Amino acid sequence: MPITDLLERNAKIYANDVALVEVNPAITEVRRVTWREYELMEPNPAAAYRREITWSVFNEKANRFAHLLMSRGIKKDDKVGILLMNCLEWLPIYFGILKTGAIAVPLNFRYASDEIEYCVDLADVDVLLFGPEFIGRVEEIAEKISKNRLLFYVGEGCPTFAEDYNSLVANCSSMNPDIPIIDDDFAAIYFSSGTTGFPKAILHKHRALMHSARVEQNHHGQTKDDVFLCIPPLYHTGAKMHWFGSLISGGKAVLLKGTKPEDILETVSNEKCTIVWLLVPWAQDVLMALESGKLDKDKYSLDQWRLMHIGAQPVPASLIQRWFKIFPNQQYDTNYGLSESIGPGCVHLGVENSDHVGAIGVPGYGWEVEIVDEEGKPVEKGEVGELIVKGPGVMICYYKNKKATDETVKDGWLYTGDMAQMDEDGFIWLVDRKKDVIISGGENIYPVQIESFIMKNPKVKDVAVIGLGDERLGEISAAIIELKEGMIATEEEINEFCLDLPRYKRPRKIIFAEVPRNATGKIEKPKLRETYGALNLVALENRS
Repeated sequence: MPITDLLERNAKIYANDVALVEVNPAITEVRRVTWREYELMEPNPAAAYRREITWSVFNEKANRFAHLLMSRGIKKDDKVGILLMNCLEWLPIYFGILKTGAIAVPLNFRYASDEIEYCVDLADVDVLLFGPEFIGRVEEIAEKISKNRLLFYVGEGCPTFAEDYNSLVANCSSMNPDIPIIDDDFAAIYFSSGTTGFPKAILHKHRALMHSARVEQNHHGQTKDDVFLCIPPLYHTGAKMHWFGSLISGGKAVLLKGTKPEDILETVSNEKCTIVWLLVPWAQDVLMALESGKLDKDKYSLDQWRLMHIGAQPVPASLIQRWFKIFPNQQYDTNYGLSESIGPGCVHLGVENSDHVGAIGVPGYGWEVEIVDEEGKPVEKGEVGELIVKGPGVMICYYKNKKATDETVKDGWLYTGDMAQMDEDGFIWLVDRKKDVIISGGENIYPVQIESFIMKNPKVKDVAVIGLGDERLGEISAAIIELKEGMIATEEEINEFCLDLPRYKRPRKIIFAEVPRNATGKIEKPKLRETYGALNLVALENRS
């Protein structure tokens, strides 16, 4: 059945139970309101520390938006983009899109204006919703992108180049639009990128979304009594597909707008959260705050916290060992996946396998896994090959990119581009990435984009960007820069030049050296990683 049926079911069975809570620690005046109260608040309804909606209101909001879209001519297989920070409106908007039979297109909130324009054009987006954080970026491209699409603004103080979402949906029907939807209908487009840095549009059907919900519940055993704390961005498949465990069980979920250790622990305590998904940096920060005595664990109500799980990047075994010293009664899991495999869970460690921390785990529920050589033939245990996966969550295609699709999906198998090996116990370990994408704090960084930017500096002859291991972020980006003959530059000068890049794309380390290239002109990045990888070891030794 389509994923929208779960929302309809919850609205009937659990109508008055809380479905979603938004907690915003940045609001200093503590006010706790329901959505109904929130709508009546004046003059600044955003100034609420805590907002919540029930399953019934959640469904009503989705229905209202669906009717708004249909009144503007949106129909099955049209595309609606979402450019919002995590907020209480995000998921009702997402489900409102799905209820029309249209395709939801979440956008990375880190995108610059040119990237937003590129993605909405690539995905043929018909409607774009955006929040207050994106007014400036959307305004830069509004004249171009509004010629063939609608712009809806979600928030207070609607700009003149968009329409006000809040006032429009208020006058729409709250009844189910009753658009027939089946598992084989298209549901969502998510964006990914290869080492070139150009986003690819990943198309999924409703059956893939539904499978991800079943995977999540199978792996983590969500019940109606569980409370899921969601911190990562909802545009990402990981956050949303983990939340699908709450959707399928009818449990409450909490959207925390903040990553400080004290905010995480206080929210777990106040909301009685039982399941928390963290990225490595946030887990590191929590540990450091507790180990240093900055925070006192005994001041929080944490006994109900039964599961901590991590995804999006490799997890140091030492981190989990430290975690168990502070939280000895918790379960732990790690989840591996790609947007092309509808997010996390095609491989997972399993809560019963914490003695194998360091491995990404075993095939997930309903998934098949192989490790193959260059010819696509399975390798022996212990040998390194490319990890490939097969299951109901494999993407349909890269939208409008048949060549990339054919290179990635072969006979139903998704070629991940990750190099791995399987041990004698059947556990899979990542060895290296076939691609050069850098994963820093759970976010993908694409070296070619940074290299292209730095090459604009008139003093630079050549540049290569690689990832170096980092205890907290997993990896940091390092730029190896070869200057033109006779030129002199400092690290501070390059850092200042890079201020025009988005913060997360700026190199964390600058190294002035020759950039090696092979006979065909390709940068020899394995050699660079071998040469400069030792810098990380020195850094770690200095910290200890």
